[in-house]
Amino acid sequence: MSRAHARAPERGAGWDWFRGTPFWPATVIVLILAAAAGVFAGSYTYSMAKPTPHRIPIGITGDYEALRGEAYVDRLEKELGTSLRLHPYDRPAEARHQVQEQNIFAVVDVRPGGREVALAVSSASGASVADVIAEAAPKVAKEAGVRVRVSDLNPLQEGDPRGLAIFYITLASVIIGFVGSIQLSVHGKDLGPVARIVFTAAYAMLGALAIVAVVDWWIGALDLPEGESWAILALTMFTAGMVSTMFTTLFGRWAMLPTWGLMIILGNPSSGGAVSGPLLPPVLRAIGRWLPPGASVNAQHTAVYFQGHQHPLPFLVLGGWALLGTTVFWLWRHRHPGASASLPKGEHAAG
Repeated sequence: MSRAHARAPERGAGWDWFRGTPFWPATVIVLILAAAAGVFAGSYTYSMAKPTPHRIPIGITGDYEALRGEAYVDRLEKELGTSLRLHPYDRPAEARHQVQEQNIFAVVDVRPGGREVALAVSSASGASVADVIAEAAPKVAKEAGVRVRVSDLNPLQEGDPRGLAIFYITLASVIIGFVGSIQLSVHGKDLGPVARIVFTAAYAMLGALAIVAVVDWWIGALDLPEGESWAILALTMFTAGMVSTMFTTLFGRWAMLPTWGLMIILGNPSSGGAVSGPLLPPVLRAIGRWLPPGASVNAQHTAVYFQGHQHPLPFLVLGGWALLGTTVFWLWRHRHPGASASLPKGEHAAG
């Protein structure tokens, strides 16, 4: 037998030995973290590094045909590098109501003859969108020979000049939500299924109250509608916790990967909290509202800046994810790491 053939079993034995040592999972973790770092940076850079407008909805009132004759909108589209979705309205009040409903981002009111334009943006609808429109409008007006007056229908609060505070408090509730679930899995293995759900709800409610207390009562960065904002944050934190619990049930110790991917890699960049929806890449804009971070940002954003115009969809999305996570955990609770310590004798063995 040759020396090459003689060494083959040794190589196999060496690999088997390596797989049985702590170095194997440590090596896997190193490779996963390296890949995750690249994906994490790439997802945020892709959505935020160079935001580009995509079909911004704008209301048009007044002498619309005269405005088209002056080619103001055509020039504005060219300057913005995007197409504008124009929605004609009979009265300025009707257009402003649609801004409050968050169906449009600005109102262009054309005065008789089309030589003067009143442009009303809404910073609270999206500071980045309002900025690009307000910056382009005077330049385009000068080129088109049109006078323009720019106003802000919904300015941002003084403590939140860039409109990022809502994104930050949502991010906090999402991260604490799934980190809390992980900590309960590690330090609360003896908890039964019902107790695990109850304690997840408990830290969600207390954590949400802490966020409201710090951001509003202590720092004063946002003037929050306390009850509504607390409820949204608590539902967000509970949803993140139960989604993480679901993945722990399905994937065990690797649950962090799908949880991080869904909530942080996909959910936060597509939420519209840091970059307004019309400036996001189309794929992220399409999925953002259906993921927990995006739903939470939308609900919180409306609660803070558009009171009285709340929509049910964000709550349905958050509730749907929370129900999915809770249901999957309950149906396969025998697979959860704490099942052997918490379930009655014989129940976990069936799984």
